[in-house]
Amino acid sequence: MKMGWRAAVLAGVGALASWCSGAQAYRPFDGTDAAVTAPGEVEIEFAPAEYLRDGAARTLFAPHSVFNYGVAPGWEAVVEGQISHGLSGGTGGTSLANNSASLKSVLREGALQEKTGPSIATEFGVLLPGIRADRGTGANLAGILSEQWPWATVHLNASASLTRQQHADLFLGAIVEGPLDWPVRPVTELFGERDFGRTKVRSALIGVIWQAKEDVAVDFGVRGARVNDHIAGEIRVGITFSAALPR
Repeated sequence: MKMGWRAAVLAGVGALASWCSGAQAYRPFDGTDAAVTAPGEVEIEFAPAEYLRDGAARTLFAPHSVFNYGVAPGWEAVVEGQISHGLSGGTGGTSLANNSASLKSVLREGALQEKTGPSIATEFGVLLPGIRADRGTGANLAGILSEQWPWATVHLNASASLTRQQHADLFLGAIVEGPLDWPVRPVTELFGERDFGRTKVRSALIGVIWQAKEDVAVDFGVRGARVNDHIAGEIRVGITFSAALPR
């Protein structure tokens, strides 16, 4: 019976992906997990510097930050943004880009909440305009399913967006993590994304997460992607930490 339930949920996520860019990230990934911060707690995902080479363009993101705040049981607010520094001709200058604000909610408590079965969550929000970048406003709706075993944790992401340029965008991704009780666990992510007005992306990331403390994790990842007819590569390094805010 349990296996039938899990198969049904997985099929549901696959169906969602067929009609439904990515949810707010969980470092060092483009996708996320079906968990939220506890009420009154803040979690900060911080990357001091990340390097991207996309065809002939080279960009340094320094810093890239995501703030997650638990607003109620099963709910968190997420704000994200990054400062982008163009390093190649034609893309020079500094801008504030990839800004967004969203709400994330756990629809079903499961393995990530220390219960049985898969955890299921949704995330929805607004893609905000930047400074010297990302003109316009968009929206995003995502579904997330996470399952955990002693030997691995898997997160499936499917989302639909209206981009800032008013194009439809579809995202489907899978994250696989090594055993949670390993202090340094290997991780990988595969995703495909289609912006119907601009790009088609197929991406793969490999990396590690070092759980330095219960509330501190350090990550490193290398990502390669095919973007339309050219190759992109990225190096990601960051830290995630959390703390309860005083009341």
